[in-house]
Amino acid sequence: MEFFTYKGISDSKYVEGEIEALNQEEASHKLKEQKIIITNLIKSKKKKGEKKEKGKSKGFSLFKKKVKTEDLVIFSKQFATMVKAGLPILQVLEMLRDQVENPAMGDVIEDIRKSLEGGISLSKSFEKYPDLFDNVYVNLVKAGEASGKLDVFLLKIVDSLEKKEKIKKKIKSALMYPSIMFTVAITVSAFMLVKVVPVFAKMYDGMGIALPKATAIILSMSDFLRGTGGMVMLFGSIIFFLVFRYLTTKNVAFRYKWHKQVLKLPVFGDLILKSLIARISLIMGNLSAAGVNLLESLDIAKSVSNNVVVTEAIDNIKKGVFSGETLTKLFLKEPLFPPTFSQLISVGEQTGQLDEMFNSVAMYYEEEFDNAVDNMSSLIEPIMIVFMGLMIGGLMIAMYSPIFNVGALIN
Repeated sequence: MEFFTYKGISDSKYVEGEIEALNQEEASHKLKEQKIIITNLIKSKKKKGEKKEKGKSKGFSLFKKKVKTEDLVIFSKQFATMVKAGLPILQVLEMLRDQVENPAMGDVIEDIRKSLEGGISLSKSFEKYPDLFDNVYVNLVKAGEASGKLDVFLLKIVDSLEKKEKIKKKIKSALMYPSIMFTVAITVSAFMLVKVVPVFAKMYDGMGIALPKATAIILSMSDFLRGTGGMVMLFGSIIFFLVFRYLTTKNVAFRYKWHKQVLKLPVFGDLILKSLIARISLIMGNLSAAGVNLLESLDIAKSVSNNVVVTEAIDNIKKGVFSGETLTKLFLKEPLFPPTFSQLISVGEQTGQLDEMFNSVAMYYEEEFDNAVDNMSSLIEPIMIVFMGLMIGGLMIAMYSPIFNVGALIN
C-alpha cells in the first residue's frame, strides 16, 4: 500500500490530506466516493513544489489578444472530459495550458491553475474573467463544487455553449446568402450608374431624341452619384450609422424602442425571439437542476439576453415572484412569451420537475428555431433572385428602351 497526498474541494471548502491506496487510480476512486473534487493527487514521497512553472505569462494577456468563443468551447469540452475521467484538476489545467493553440487562453488557464493551487475555489478562479466566463458558467461550476459532481455540471456547460454557438451559426448562415446577394446587387448597380450610364447619356445627347421617363430618372441618378450627391450619401450614411450606434448604446428610451421593433420584424423578429427563449429555458433548466434558487436563476437568465425588452420581461417576472404568484401566471402576463411556453412551465410546476420542463421547453424552441431558419432559407433564395432581376434587369431595360423606340420608329 502507498500513501498519496491530495488537495481538493468538498462542500465548497478547500480540503487536503493523505489517503492510503494501492495506486493512484484507487486513491482517485476513493476520493470521488467521498465526494471530494480532486485538484491535486501525488505520492507522499514527492516534494511539494517540485515541478516548476513553464514560464507562462499571467492572465492579464487576455486583454492583449482576444480569446475566441471556439477556444472557450474546446477548453470546456476537454476540461469536462478529463475531470470526468478522474484526473486531478491541477494536472488537467496544466495539460490544457500546454495544449491550447491560443496563447491568450493558455495564460488564462495558467492564472486559474495558480489561483486554485493557492487555495482559491475553482468558481472564484473563473470569476476573475467575467468577459470569458459569464454568470451561468461560474454558477454551474459553483454548483458542481457544492454537490461533488463537477464533471456533470461541466458537461452541462459544454452543452449550453455548443447550443449557443449552434444558434449563432444558424443565424449567420441564414443571413449570409441574402447579405452577399444584396451587396452584389448594390455594387453592380452603383458601378453601372457611375461608369456605364454616362456612356449611354452621351450617345442619347447626340441622337437628340425624347427619352422615356424611366431612362431620364436613371440618367438623373447617375448625375447625382457622380456629382456631390455621391459624397453626401457616403458621409450621410456614415453619420447616420454613428448616431444610430450612439443612441442604441447610450439612450435607454431609444434602445428600448429599437429592440422592440427588432422583435416585430417580419420573419427575423420571430427567429430572434425563439432563439432567446430557447437559450433562457436551457439556462433556467440547468440552474434549477443545480439547486440555484429561482430569483437568482432569473437574474442570471436575464444577463443572457442582450435585448432590453426581453430583459425587462424577465425582470417583471422576478418582481412577481416576491408577491407569491406562480411562474405560469407571471409568464402569461408577459405577451413576449408565447402561451405554449407558459403551458409547458405549468406542467413543470404541477409535477415538481421544473428543471426537466425547462429543458423540454428549450428543446421545443430549438426545433422551432431550426424549422424557421430552414423555411426562411428556402424563401430567401427566390426572393433575392427576383430582387436582383428587378434591380439590374430594370436598369438595363431603362437604358436600352430609347434604342428600341428608335428602331420601332425606323421600321
